[in-house]
Amino acid sequence: MNTVSTRIDADAGAAVAVLTIDNPPVNAMSMAVRAELLAAVQAAAADAAVQALVLIGAGGKFIPGADIREFGKTLAGPSGRDVIAAIEACPKPVVAALGGNALGGGLEIALGCHWRVATPDCKLGLPEVNIGLIPGAGGTQRLTRLVGPAKALEMITTGKPISAREALECGVVDEVIDGDLLAGALAFTRRMFDEVRPLRKVSERGDRISGADPALFADIRRKQAKKWQGLIAPQRIVDCIEAACQRPFDEAYAIELAAFNECKASPQRAALIYLFGAEREAAKIPGLSADLAPQPVRSAAVVGAGTMGGGIAMCFANAGIPVWLLDADDAALARGRALIEKNYAASVERGSLSAERRGRALSLITGTLDYAALGSCDIVVEAAFEDMAVKQEVFRKLDAVMKPGAILATNTSTLDIDKIAAATSRPESVIGAHFFSPANVMKLLEVVRGAITAPEVIASTMALAKTIGKTAVLSGNADGFIGNRILAVYGRECDFLLEEGATPWQVDRALQGFGFPMGLYLMRDMAGLDVGWRIRKYREQFRDKSLRYSPSAASGRRRAAAITSTTAATARPTLPSRH
Repeated sequence: MNTVSTRIDADAGAAVAVLTIDNPPVNAMSMAVRAELLAAVQAAAADAAVQALVLIGAGGKFIPGADIREFGKTLAGPSGRDVIAAIEACPKPVVAALGGNALGGGLEIALGCHWRVATPDCKLGLPEVNIGLIPGAGGTQRLTRLVGPAKALEMITTGKPISAREALECGVVDEVIDGDLLAGALAFTRRMFDEVRPLRKVSERGDRISGADPALFADIRRKQAKKWQGLIAPQRIVDCIEAACQRPFDEAYAIELAAFNECKASPQRAALIYLFGAEREAAKIPGLSADLAPQPVRSAAVVGAGTMGGGIAMCFANAGIPVWLLDADDAALARGRALIEKNYAASVERGSLSAERRGRALSLITGTLDYAALGSCDIVVEAAFEDMAVKQEVFRKLDAVMKPGAILATNTSTLDIDKIAAATSRPESVIGAHFFSPANVMKLLEVVRGAITAPEVIASTMALAKTIGKTAVLSGNADGFIGNRILAVYGRECDFLLEEGATPWQVDRALQGFGFPMGLYLMRDMAGLDVGWRIRKYREQFRDKSLRYSPSAASGRRRAAAITSTTAATARPTLPSRH
């Protein structure tokens, strides 16, 4: 099956070769696409009857990036650079018609064209940094020449796509097509041809990079030094964009290729690509019918206004979902509200959130002392103390007030979901939704299925995770589920180091040097020392007594607090520890 087809459109003036990329299911940039696209461009360029070219994806969907099935493989044939060189060198106007997602290598192909048009819903970006790579086919060079170094740094180091309207404003696209994409692209192409516009090679542009301030690059390196510590790709992106502003195109282009190859050879790239695939695999649930429609969640509730509960409420509010926040008294609600407001204020101060969005999110969070107020919500997440009796009591109250079909979720990090569900008359509606601290920041959400959790509840909770920006992993109902089973072993070894003379801050520094964003002991402080104490107390009943066990953890909450708070004293204040 051919992945690129060519037809000549001569219905309204100049004959235009329409090159359609059709590589199901998403039109990814595979080796076959590169080879056939190169041949099609060369053939159209050599055809005297052809006066211009339009590149478009089947179904109006452009190339969303490289074919993940080819990641890590050595393939013979033309590279993306070869294809782009042929496009840019074509003596006839070449227009990219962008729809769906024009990402990664797809956007690089478009940047090699002389003009670009896009549908209003198209997303454009270079997300390679998310898999430990940099754009390797001129993306750091051509995008910088179109939008300037500041915008290029923002787009490529974060990997976040922009909308077609924003792309029009900053110069990535030349026109937004509101109607049929192909018809609009053909009309645009003929207009460029009829007006005898000179071919615009992005690689030859210099107006947006002339006089770039070197301080821009020093500033981003300084600001991101902590976040990028140990990471190769974002630092090489800055190097390449800096080179784009300071060196001739060919020289800077070679620097980009060398940086790309460095990243490609790095174990970071291999690990992040594995993670990329693993996250997608985790979304597939064996035995769950593809026809099962998730239940929409239009309103939510959280029981417990502590650090964790407040963070969970923020997750719903950030996604535009109204949320009730319940606690036992006005003082607890006030503390929870104050912490939420403090978190939002910090985001506004960092520039990651606008004041308008903060106000909108805060308006969606309503405090209450009355369980009855939660009754009409589509989901409720319990975030009370990590104590079985407390959680069972909460679920008995929820069972009495929640509407039929509501999802009853527990944020427990270790307790038996089935025992919690047994406190209700509808155990099939009970599921684990284990957020990680701080809940409004951490991407992972463990969805824990009980013995008789209904398939609809599982599907709905997994879909909700995506809505609120989480990466969901489905777990069985085992002690510690997945994350805390791993953490228990990791933490045990760290505690042994304390016994052998290391200090908490030495252990944390070693872990951060290895690549962890945070050491174990600071993480324990942030999660809440009482949470760890309750988990150890619960596990004591079935702990394997034949295995070595650290007394620094076994000696109770006070001892753990004395050990772990030392790290916080040298790093940052301990957050409120209520779970």
